[in-house]
Amino acid sequence: MDIQTLKQRYDIIGNDPRLLLALNKAIQVAATDLSILITGESGVGKDVFSRIIHENSLRKHVRQGRGLISVNCGAIPEGTIESELFGHVKGAFTGADRTRKGYFEEADGGTIFLDEIGELPLAMQVKLLRVLENGEIIPVGSSSPLKVNVRVVAATNVDIVEAVRSGRFREDLYYRLNQISIYLPPLRERKDDIPMLFRKFSSDVAEKYHMPPIVLTDDAKRIMMDYPWYGNVRELKNITEQIAVVETERTITPAILQNYLSYVPSERMPAVVNPDSGNTAASTITDRELLLKALSMGQMINEMRQEINDLRQAVQQLGQSGAQWAIPADHPQATPHLPVVHSHDDDFLTPEIIEDDAIALEERERNAITKALERNNGNRKLAAAELHISERTLYRKLKEYNISE
Repeated sequence: MDIQTLKQRYDIIGNDPRLLLALNKAIQVAATDLSILITGESGVGKDVFSRIIHENSLRKHVRQGRGLISVNCGAIPEGTIESELFGHVKGAFTGADRTRKGYFEEADGGTIFLDEIGELPLAMQVKLLRVLENGEIIPVGSSSPLKVNVRVVAATNVDIVEAVRSGRFREDLYYRLNQISIYLPPLRERKDDIPMLFRKFSSDVAEKYHMPPIVLTDDAKRIMMDYPWYGNVRELKNITEQIAVVETERTITPAILQNYLSYVPSERMPAVVNPDSGNTAASTITDRELLLKALSMGQMINEMRQEINDLRQAVQQLGQSGAQWAIPADHPQATPHLPVVHSHDDDFLTPEIIEDDAIALEERERNAITKALERNNGNRKLAAAELHISERTLYRKLKEYNISE
C-alpha cells in the first residue's frame, strides 16, 4: 500500500517528512511479528498507528481472539492491572466469583496495544517481560502457565530513555519492546500541517451538522500556526469543533480564536533560558517543580547546618578534654574558627513558608484540574492529556482534592 492510499484510508492529514517517515516504517514492519514501541506526545495519534500496524499484518484475519486489543496502562489501578492483563481464576481474591480471561488471552493470535506503557508498575514490567520472552501468562491465583501468541505494540508519551536511567522503567523490557521504534512528531513541529488539519475538521463538522464551514483569516491562521498545541491533533480537533458549533460567524478572526485557546502563558512560571547558549528556546518549569526543588534545597541546607554545628560541638569537646592539635599553638589555624549556625539565621525555607507555598500550590493545582475538566466536558482522558498527566494520576488527584466531575 502506498503512503497516499494509507493516509486516505486512515484519515491522516499532513505532509511533514517525519510523519511520512513514520507511516512508511509502520507499513514496512506491519507484516513482521517484531515488538514495536511508538513514542510521541499525547494526542499525536499513536493509537491510529497501532491500527495501521495490525490491519496491515497477517494477524488481521485472526479468528480465535479479538484481533486488536487496546489497553491503557495508565488508566488501570495498580491493584487490578495484573488481573486485567493476565486474567484470574475463580477464588483468586475477594470478589473473584468466576474465572476471567485477561487482555492477553483475549488477544491470542492477534495484537495487543499497550498504551502509556511508561505508567506500568515495576512489578508488572517483570511479568510483561516474561510474556514477551516465553509467550506465557500466569493468571492471578493459578500456578499453570498458559501459552499465548500475541504481537505487542506499545506506546508512551514519556521520555522512556530517561525513565530507564532513573530506574522507573526496566532496561531489559525497554530493549525487548523497542525492536522497532516509531516516533511521531508533535503538532507544533508540523506547522505547515495545521491549516490542512483545521480545514479537514471544519469540513467534517459542517457536513455532519449541515452548516457552512468556518474559515480563518490570515492573522488567525498565523496564531494557529504559532500556538504550542500541547494537546496536539486531539486539541486542534476539539477547538475546531467548538468554534464551528458555537460561533455564528463563519469567518474566524484572532479576537474570536483567542476565546478558545486554553493555553495561557502567564499561568506558567517564567521560562528559564541559558544566557550563554544563544538559544532563545526556553524550558518551562512548573510551580510544582520549583517548589520540589526548593524543598530539596532547603533540606540540604538544614542538613549542612546540622553537620557544621555537630562538628563545632565536637571541636569544643576536644578542647575541653585537653586534646592537642598536631600544629603549633601559635599557628593561625591552631584554633578552628567555625561559624555558629543557628537554625533561625537566614532560613531558606521555614516550615511555615513551606506549608504556605504547598497550600497555594495545591489550590492552583485544584483549579487547573477543575478548569481542564470543564473545558473537556468532564472527559477525564482529554483533561489528563491537556494537563500532561496520566489518567491514573488525574483519578488520584480527583480523590485527593475531593473534586466531583
